[in-house]
Amino acid sequence: MEVQLKIIGISLIILALIHSIFPTYFNWKHDLKPLLLVNRQMMIVHTFFIALTVLLMGVLCLMNSNDLLETSLGKKICFGFGIFWTFRLVFQFFVYSPKLWKGKRFETIIHIIFSMIWFYLSVFFILCAIN
Repeated sequence: MEVQLKIIGISLIILALIHSIFPTYFNWKHDLKPLLLVNRQMMIVHTFFIALTVLLMGVLCLMNSNDLLETSLGKKICFGFGIFWTFRLVFQFFVYSPKLWKGKRFETIIHIIFSMIWFYLSVFFILCAIN
């Protein structure tokens, strides 16, 4: 499990860094322009803090995998991570509209891949917490 946590840590760090391309990839300069300034800035700030949270999760998994698995506090942190990723999985199906991916090959593949990742992270962290 410790090796898996380190791999997850590296993966979460990469996922956090990928957030840096969101503004360009999703054309936020153009698409967010009609929004009020506060809404535009909230989108950018919240994306930054999600990326920071995911980065810190990754660093914690990479640098403190043994502590996460062996200590009471580590198990509680894993449980919290499990809740975080379970909510992310639920949002994948019940908040994001299927219109975003249905009938679109690339988007459907991405939807399936990330659904499997969110499921894996949810189950893995909960198992770490109760193990």
